[in-house]
Amino acid sequence: MEVEANIRPLNEGSTSFFKTVFNGLNVIIGIGVLSMPYALASGGWLSLILLFGISGAACYAGLLTKRCMDANPRIKTYAEIGEFAFGKIGKRVLSIILYIDLYLALTGYLIVEGDNLHDLFPKVKTNFHGINIGGKQSFIMIIAVAFLPTVWLEDLSVLAYVSATGVISGFVILASVLWVGLFDGVGFHSRGELINWKGIPTAMSLYMFSYSANPVFPTLYASIKKKRHFSKVLLIGFFGATICYATMAILGYMMFGSALQSQITLNLPTQKLSSKIALYTTWISPLSRYALMMEPVAATTESWFPKHQKKKGFKIVLRTILVVSQAIIAMSIPFFGSLMSLVGALIGATASITIPCLCYLKISSKNLRRSNERVVIMLLAVLSIVIVVVGTYTSMKNIIKEIMIGRRLHFLGHDFTCMVTNQANVAEYSGT
Repeated sequence: MEVEANIRPLNEGSTSFFKTVFNGLNVIIGIGVLSMPYALASGGWLSLILLFGISGAACYAGLLTKRCMDANPRIKTYAEIGEFAFGKIGKRVLSIILYIDLYLALTGYLIVEGDNLHDLFPKVKTNFHGINIGGKQSFIMIIAVAFLPTVWLEDLSVLAYVSATGVISGFVILASVLWVGLFDGVGFHSRGELINWKGIPTAMSLYMFSYSANPVFPTLYASIKKKRHFSKVLLIGFFGATICYATMAILGYMMFGSALQSQITLNLPTQKLSSKIALYTTWISPLSRYALMMEPVAATTESWFPKHQKKKGFKIVLRTILVVSQAIIAMSIPFFGSLMSLVGALIGATASITIPCLCYLKISSKNLRRSNERVVIMLLAVLSIVIVVVGTYTSMKNIIKEIMIGRRLHFLGHDFTCMVTNQANVAEYSGT
């Protein structure tokens, strides 16, 4: 499964420093900004230490990724780092991890769109041949259909310009939330908890999800003109993203406290103009990224069928199936916070910290035998594995719990409807 083979820079070694900085910010600042207040509310004020710690660890792992590529100029992609360190098995493992990471992230985009559009239009429901479909599920289906034409495109260079709005959208949402707090009557009155130990795993996983951009760094590194400046790109990117994330987390927590939902936009008063700007910006951002992120997933899936992968009709059918499958998952598990927590813990920590550390230890084993940095890297790898184990367990537990609660509410609603219907029938019979 050669995922990263399909994520190569369009113009290798021709991107300027400033454009690479902008691309780096665009990669790091994603939909994770929406869950920052919820993460802080889950873990309490002291969990901000985790945010800064994970940011530093992910940035350092990015620098290790750069060093791995410097060890062999032929390395251009994330999967090739795994191959250089551990052979063909390493390349396959890294490809699988990246495939799952992108697939689940795309599913998260559909959930975000469904949640926010349902918040704008809460009365929308769909009835299909007698089957009642809820508002969120209806919007997920509509958005999936709207995404389809962009996924069918083979040349995505046009969408590359649109995707640059990702950085701007993050700061627009931040500004809108600040406006709601200052001028729309919400205020900043919540004191919050100092620490909530039960919520620390969730907070840790969501923070990790927001810094899961490491697999894309090799593409950025291969595209920059002056390789020696890439370390500055990473430092600027992580610093800017962390400022944005921390500000959003603090503002949201002070505004809504423990009442925060998995996305800050779901707490905003929908009748206010600033809230609508935030909600519509949230809708535009995934729209501009979805097709670009789908391309490596689609190209990898097509490579499994070498006899048909060049046929236009086959590509359209296969990509449609991928979108439909993501929509089904999004409708089945419409819990954005828990899903992103799972992705952050299981895939994000593995791809962005554990693997870069292990690959660098393998590649530079001779130079690091008696080095203090070797101890630091090994400790970082162990801590990332702890995030994987604890975060994955907690996220799966939350998802199962939410599914069970959802089913109970469904059955209660069904029983209540039957009771009302029976009472109506009795009353009608008595009247006759």
